[in-house]
Amino acid sequence: MIKTNELKGIIVANNQSMKSIAEELEITPTAFYRKIKKGVFNSDEIEKMIKILKIKNPIEIFFA
Repeated sequence: MIKTNELKGIIVANNQSMKSIAEELEITPTAFYRKIKKGVFNSDEIEKMIKILKIKNPIEIFFA
């Protein structure tokens, strides 16, 4: 299960928005919000977010 609150905090800390991350992932903002709510992302999306947000400890956020 994804730690959604931590992910949201990282997005804000990187001066990004949910919409901008959705665009980077090439999905609609609505789809991104749905994925955040359910805590379900595919491996490609997780990989992209790790790179975009420069996440140093992805296991703690995405695989907790």
